[in-house]
Amino acid sequence: MIVGILGCGAMGTGIAQVAAMAGCEVQLVDISDAARSRSRAGLEKILLRQVEKGRMAHDEVKAILGRIYYSDDLKRFAPCDLVIEAIVENLDIKVNQFTAIEATVSESCILASNTSSLSITTIAAQLKLPQRMLGLHFFNPAPIMKLVEVIPAIQTGAAITTQANKIIEGWGKYTVLAKDTPGFIVNKVARPFYSEALRILEEGLADVETIDDVMVQDAGFRMGPFTLMDYIGHDVNYKVTASVWQAFYYDDRYKPSFAQKSLVDAGYLGRKSGKGFFDYSDGATPTPPSTDPDLRARIMHRVLAMLVNEAADTVYMGICSATDVEVAMTKGVNYPKGLLTWGEEIGYDKIVAILDGLYEYYHDNRYRVSPWLRLKV
Repeated sequence: MIVGILGCGAMGTGIAQVAAMAGCEVQLVDISDAARSRSRAGLEKILLRQVEKGRMAHDEVKAILGRIYYSDDLKRFAPCDLVIEAIVENLDIKVNQFTAIEATVSESCILASNTSSLSITTIAAQLKLPQRMLGLHFFNPAPIMKLVEVIPAIQTGAAITTQANKIIEGWGKYTVLAKDTPGFIVNKVARPFYSEALRILEEGLADVETIDDVMVQDAGFRMGPFTLMDYIGHDVNYKVTASVWQAFYYDDRYKPSFAQKSLVDAGYLGRKSGKGFFDYSDGATPTPPSTDPDLRARIMHRVLAMLVNEAADTVYMGICSATDVEVAMTKGVNYPKGLLTWGEEIGYDKIVAILDGLYEYYHDNRYRVSPWLRLKV
């Protein structure tokens, strides 16, 4: 099988590695000489590190690298069976590139976008054969993260979805099927992990150190929400939040945070700038987290209730199945357990009571309970 990848950034290079390791010939295209050089050098370094650790043999690395061909010419996609776009999150640029790619490939070639937030249906509408277009959303780093969201557009043919799903599973990935809606599954369901933590901070109920410590030590997440936002970068995280909020017609549930916007405006983007919610400069000392058990329990249950409610509503809206939302959050962002399972363990009645209590106190529509949860009580 011949696979085309457009974009030599971290994501494009990672997808190319996954495909090449599965035995595919890969045509990796990027107009930037520097990007291609970085991609080639970075990939070789990553694979040779696996040799040093005894996980791969030199001959295996040589074979993988030998299956990846770099170019600046879209015509290299001509023989491809599948082309995956992994470039900047700009709709106009993506449409222009897909239009050019479609003029190059055969009619049987599947076209896919790795977009995390843009409408697949909108992109497909600009193609001559929209039925062969779908979304294949990998997670970074693609060789390590096991999940891929498969997102058919309204126009996508059922056979194309099935074929693409089979290809990706053949690459050793878990797949989930998502309706073409803002944020798909993971980026939609994960919003409260950030937004409710930010809301708690803005209200002055707890500081970032305490909220993060609660979500790691008490709830079992690998990173707290503020550490994770600093790691992702506030420019990126805020943009995704704003995009989902706008796409859902300014639903209060997805409203961005002034606290995060202020960081973006100040240029405090997190780890990459040396400062975000935390100070990463030498000698900086974080504030010890609160050990108040009541406060810690309130924080944990409030964030978890919002996450469970979002997962439940995603199923209720027909965006994905109950099984797929569990797989998406455990395999896509490494949550300690599936959110619906977690809600059942806590007690759906308790989750509903927490949300109803928050709504009664704030009269904010963000705390409305999903009908899916109401039916479980």
